[in-house]
Amino acid sequence: MTGHDESPGGLAARCAELEAKNRRLEAHAQRLEGERNHYQWLAESTTDLISRHARDGTFLYASRAARDLLGYEPEELIGVSAYDLFHPTDLADLLNKSPRVYYHAGFYQQTYRFRARDGHYVWFETTSRTRRDPDTGELLDILCVSRDVGRRLRAEANRERLARVVESTTDHVLFMDEHERLFYANEAARRLLRQPHKDVTARLADAYIEESLAELRDIVLPAVARYGSWSGELAMRGPRGPIPVLSVVMAHRGPGSEPGHVSLLNRDIGLRKAAETQARRHQEQIAHANRLATTGEFASNIAHELNQPLGAIANYASGALLKLDASPDQPAEALRLPLERISDQVDRLGERLRHIRAFVRKGQTRPRPIALLEVVDAACRLCEWQFQQAGIRLEHHLPEALPRVVADPVALEQVMVNLLLNALEASRDLRGAERVSLRARQSGRREVTLMVIDQGPGVPTAEAERIFAPFHSGRPEGLGMGLAISHSLMEAMGGDLRLLPTAGSGGAIFAATLLAEPDPLTPARHP
Repeated sequence: MTGHDESPGGLAARCAELEAKNRRLEAHAQRLEGERNHYQWLAESTTDLISRHARDGTFLYASRAARDLLGYEPEELIGVSAYDLFHPTDLADLLNKSPRVYYHAGFYQQTYRFRARDGHYVWFETTSRTRRDPDTGELLDILCVSRDVGRRLRAEANRERLARVVESTTDHVLFMDEHERLFYANEAARRLLRQPHKDVTARLADAYIEESLAELRDIVLPAVARYGSWSGELAMRGPRGPIPVLSVVMAHRGPGSEPGHVSLLNRDIGLRKAAETQARRHQEQIAHANRLATTGEFASNIAHELNQPLGAIANYASGALLKLDASPDQPAEALRLPLERISDQVDRLGERLRHIRAFVRKGQTRPRPIALLEVVDAACRLCEWQFQQAGIRLEHHLPEALPRVVADPVALEQVMVNLLLNALEASRDLRGAERVSLRARQSGRREVTLMVIDQGPGVPTAEAERIFAPFHSGRPEGLGMGLAISHSLMEAMGGDLRLLPTAGSGGAIFAATLLAEPDPLTPARHP
């Protein structure tokens, strides 16, 4: 007996069983083929290069990504040793490692340069896994997944270079989180904060003085949160007192950035501030010297200014004495008029002396709202005697409706005197020159322009570009400092001094432009 049912019914059952088994085997084979096709599709569709290699590195298979990454058709790589396409330096690094790392261990990762078809090298990061026979342990092949990491490596190199620059710069660089904790400071900032290690433990309040800290909290950080950046002047804490810095504050934005994190870049401008102070002091000294020189030119004018009130005082005093001689017993009331006139002249004399002393006095330029007409009148009084001696009329017609201007009265008077004396010198010996005029107008919503107009020969075109340069003079005896100083003084007051074109009509027109005091009825405009 065979143990099998040989009856027709048994044979039918046996055939059905075999047929079902065959169908299962066929379905399994189809599933395997489907999975193999699916994996093949994945391998051919990915942008990474998937490859299979023999023990000596020879390509046994390469996916279609070889075209885009290396310029090779996959079939061209079959039979080629991958080691022949390694950059020599990177191949030496790989082969110098213990074989256990890249061969026996079964899994390893390598970053290296691989030569493309056109000869240039592509930075690859390859993850490799060895496949062995489970019974014998013999190496069957090596499966690799490689991707182009050149862009990432270049970005990392750029970040590293920038980090070295930030670390080595003399500017104080700080990174701060939303809780005002400083989580990074470069070497210059660490020295300032007395933080010996890179792990900074300081806070924002440790870096800035109280006034700047308040400005950071109230103005700067809200502006950075809204606009992304802010720049301006602040002051940091230094071992010998506050350090003025030009600060740039920027929000950290982009992938991976934490909300509220900012960078604070601080450049020490202490030397620049000291140089500006020294230059300002030097300018004030030059301006003072110019006023002294002008006062020397005014010697005859000063004598005239003093002689008039002194002569009037002498006349009134002489008249009072004559009255007393004629009537010794007359009441004191009879002398009231001459005594009042003497008192008026003494006041006038005192005012003249104070004006001359204020003009000569050395001091800083302090712009403030002033009435333009008062300064123009004072400048004209100082120059009046010279104009009378030269026979030139000095005219000034200023509209009464002009707004007040922002200027230092002594500095503006010095500018006016320099311009008037230059106009007088230009007109003095020119036939037909009869007057020098001052005109003023409101040239903008917050701008007033004062013009000094003469009837002299004008300024040659070749000299117009250099006329405000120091030591440039159109007169043989001139020092060439008057216009240069006037130009500097106007800029120090927030204004401007320029020579206007005259279209060939002769003469010269100098225009001094100043800021006007804002109208209190005009609503403020916010940026």
